[in-house]
Amino acid sequence: MNKKLIFTLLVVFITNLSFSQNSRLHHNNTIGWYNYFGTFKLSEKWGIHTEYQFRREELITNWQQGLLRVGVNFSVNPRVLVRVGYAMAETYPYGDVPLNGMGKDFTEHRAYEMLQLSHKEGSVDISHRFMLEQRFIGRYSNANLTSEDEFPFSNRARYMIRVQMPLKGKEMKDKTPYIAVYDEIIIGFGENVNANIFDQNRLGVALGYRFNKGFRLEAGYLNQVIQFGRLINGKNIIQNNNGLVLSANFNFDLTR
Repeated sequence: MNKKLIFTLLVVFITNLSFSQNSRLHHNNTIGWYNYFGTFKLSEKWGIHTEYQFRREELITNWQQGLLRVGVNFSVNPRVLVRVGYAMAETYPYGDVPLNGMGKDFTEHRAYEMLQLSHKEGSVDISHRFMLEQRFIGRYSNANLTSEDEFPFSNRARYMIRVQMPLKGKEMKDKTPYIAVYDEIIIGFGENVNANIFDQNRLGVALGYRFNKGFRLEAGYLNQVIQFGRLINGKNIIQNNNGLVLSANFNFDLTR
């Protein structure tokens, strides 16, 4: 069962790369994502989630995006987690064709709701993350403006599956190396979706090390496929970003 799960995700990984590389209307970029995730446990049921993602283009040279996300966690039980929160993203013009048609950076504000389900198959930990986002995306009504004057509303739905397996022993504990494979698909819906009902897909593989219950470190490869929300010469544009992802994960138990 464990081998089948990992094999299935690897097949999706290879298929995703093949699709990206064979798309006629594509632009390629090299990216580096450097992430902090911090959870503060307030009680057996409640906690605070914090994160910041420092996303760069040309691996480290140029800005791609900065993402700040905070939220309130409620643990229904050890296998079911609910979170509601707020996120702010600043997206910059990067690559040959910027996401913003005027070549400007733009701010986005989001409210979000998340449900995460976790279960175990042998030595493999599996999680399913479902997320809804209510987005207010900055837009310029004309090219002479230096800041956004419109924030149209749109919705987005996300689903991520993550499979994680220890490389030593049969369970995750202190001083344990592990491997993780994950895939997330993101879909737009409702008004103002424009040309990208399919918004993007993120597929990654990472090697990690759990130092102790409060700290894990991961490093790996990420493939991000984005479909633009606008057409260029009447055609859809696919952006294919490949690169490094490095994540530091902290768990602070404030109940002690």
